Amino acid sequence: MRIDVDAFKVLQVLVEEGSFAKAAERLHKAQSAVSYQVKKLEQHLGVNLFCRDQYRAELTPEGEVILAEGQKLLQYLANIEHLASRFSEGWEPKLEIIIDGALPMNPIMRALKRLSQLQLPTKVQLNMEFLGGVQDRFERDSADLMLVKDYRTGPNYRPQPLPQITSVLVVSAEHPLAKEQSLSLFELQHHVELTIEDSSADKHYRDELQFGGDKVFYLSGFMMKKDALMMGLGFGWMPDFLIEEELSRGELVEVDFSGGSRYSFTPQLVSTMERPLGRAGRLFTSLIMEEFASENA
Repeated sequence: MRIDVDAFKVLQVLVEEGSFAKAAERLHKAQSAVSYQVKKLEQHLGVNLFCRDQYRAELTPEGEVILAEGQKLLQYLANIEHLASRFSEGWEPKLEIIIDGALPMNPIMRALKRLSQLQLPTKVQLNMEFLGGVQDRFERDSADLMLVKDYRTGPNYRPQPLPQITSVLVVSAEHPLAKEQSLSLFELQHHVELTIEDSSADKHYRDELQFGGDKVFYLSGFMMKKDALMMGLGFGWMPDFLIEEELSRGELVEVDFSGGSRYSFTPQLVSTMERPLGRAGRLFTSLIMEEFASENA
């Protein structure tokens, strides 16, 4: 025989009201029906839940433990009913987003915060990759969205442009390149270049802005790259939003490269028609667009 879940609701009301008569009145049941439901639960569990020799309906120590567990069960069931209700309104169970580590996290985190405040049933998973690894993971995981610096386009992709981001070619103020002017490509190639490693499995993506020298250190993220730059290990491109303070304090300086020390790119928010966005995906898309727009207002 299965446990009657409603019996736990009866136990809770009994404890709150203190008597079978009052509990029956509150539950709109006959007192005999309430007594029978409790007795049936006791027989099923083989435990006395109530002290029958008390004026008030008081739980035995065993009854207190069982009621506490029953309350957890009732809460779990309520959660399931709530989730089912929200899913029936069009909220997808999961939203997976892949982002390029070259993009600013502040607007992304603000969008996620706004999404979380709505207490949606959708589980959000955010993963960070670099260069070709963004699209590789987007396709491998059948993710819903990618925020990407660059990608191989296809007929089913639906891109939306985000505001431009500027990268700056920088070096530590203590590095020999910091004091040089009108540097040629040949001169740069004699120094260590710091770049981000492609996180795709086959490393098929090569950043077209690399300078082609033999002295290249591949790093696994922009924070590590920034630390290496600050130490004077080499030179490299950095998104300007990550080094504004260091540039203003003169700890990092812009390399005077004859080929140009700044470039801008337009990141894209990409979904695919093969996996149409659900309600949470569409909402997150609008929040992301709003947050990036306000960041650049």
